[in-house]
Amino acid sequence: MAGQPYLDRLAHIPLFGSCSQRELTKIARATDELSVPEGKVLTEEGERGREAFVIVSGTAGVTIGGTPVAELGPGDHFGELALLDGGPRTATVVATSELVVLVISQQAFTSLIDEVPGLSRKILASLAGLVRELDRKISALG
Repeated sequence: MAGQPYLDRLAHIPLFGSCSQRELTKIARATDELSVPEGKVLTEEGERGREAFVIVSGTAGVTIGGTPVAELGPGDHFGELALLDGGPRTATVVATSELVVLVISQQAFTSLIDEVPGLSRKILASLAGLVRELDRKISALG
């Protein structure tokens, strides 16, 4: 799956946008592209995480405690938190349309974090953004 058209496609995903061709090749080798039907549960809140996902096309809904909290689309990623800390999934994610996702296993994710510094920084920045957003929401409540 590491052909040039596939690498070009990866380069257009924001999470991978700052990666070199060499890093994109590593990412391509570490990911599997999967088509997912509408209605398929990709992650289940409270379950153990075994993979992370990056949406290539389509949409997915995110719920926490049964309450809708977000809609994800192309370029969005999820599932990495459970891989980083070994904790349970913090949300349920369900395909709200047909999806194409890149799936990264826990072992491949760990290797990519070590081998692709640009990816590590993007994931950290994304997680920091989520923490800031949650802080704003908590502050607004109270």
